[in-house]
Amino acid sequence: MAAGSVFRGEDVSAKERFDCWRELIGRTRASEMTSVHADDFRAEMRRLELGPVTLLRSSFPPTRFRRTAAMVRRSDPGVYHLTMPLGGGLSLTRGAREGVREGTRAFGPGDLYLVDSSTPYDVRAVGVRADGRREHRTEAVGIDFPVALLPLPPDRLRELLGRGFSAREGTCALLSEFLVGLDRQAAVLGPGEAARLGTVAVDLVAAWAARELEAEAALPDDARRRALVQSVRAFVRRHLHDPELSPSVIAAAHHVSVSHLHRVFSGQSGDGVTLAAWIRGQRLERARRDLADPALRTLPVHAVAARWGFPRASDFSRAFRAAYGLSPREHRQREPAGGAGA
Repeated sequence: MAAGSVFRGEDVSAKERFDCWRELIGRTRASEMTSVHADDFRAEMRRLELGPVTLLRSSFPPTRFRRTAAMVRRSDPGVYHLTMPLGGGLSLTRGAREGVREGTRAFGPGDLYLVDSSTPYDVRAVGVRADGRREHRTEAVGIDFPVALLPLPPDRLRELLGRGFSAREGTCALLSEFLVGLDRQAAVLGPGEAARLGTVAVDLVAAWAARELEAEAALPDDARRRALVQSVRAFVRRHLHDPELSPSVIAAAHHVSVSHLHRVFSGQSGDGVTLAAWIRGQRLERARRDLADPALRTLPVHAVAARWGFPRASDFSRAFRAAYGLSPREHRQREPAGGAGA
């Protein structure tokens, strides 16, 4: 499993909770932290090391984070902090190097913002009530990574710092989906795999930032190719149900030629798998899961096939048998009604 740690407030005494949580966050986000709930701080955090990139997934009551000018002068690790609230809200006030403070901005679910460790900031998390809890809480996911990893000029990136961006569309949406997916798969990632995914995360940040700054030409070719592949995969997953999905449709949606798309996808896949083969594999895997789902047991096999982009049942059956060694009907019959395969 990838290196990381999990903190749950109930695992330590009430007296130690806030200090433990503060120490864990302070490893990459050094700041002064205060909370009216410090005496009984019921928080949770998953921290995952992705090579030089750190993924943080947290849930916590109202808290204030202040990185002062004195802290910056004392120690500046040169790190970017990218944060996306999933529930509740955050407010951010940034102070420039010369001491001029910017206005306060508020961020909620579906927003994303970037700050650096070189500029003082003041973040307040107020949260909302959720899941029957008595206190207000904030849920957030984010990554921390060295400034040097982002292949864009720092002076240009200052234009983006502290601003809010919608994570509901464009490259920003792709980035947010990737971060949430990383968190969900944290428990099963191996060390080598985690490091590669950390690189992809930074590539997606770079692609998003370059698009906002209209500086795509400044990105290295490798970063652009990796970001393109992630965008293609996300696009395919959203359109697996469409039988008309094809490399030409995907290429047009990404404003590249079909030959370039094939070349980049095969080169970045690691095992040289073609785009068409990857699409077919994704469709078959979704259909296999549906066939094993007891809630869908009355759905005809041909309907499951059509649901995942196989309009011809005979084509689906041949592809399924070639991939799994048995027919779709046999696979469904082998799964117990209780849903062991779900």
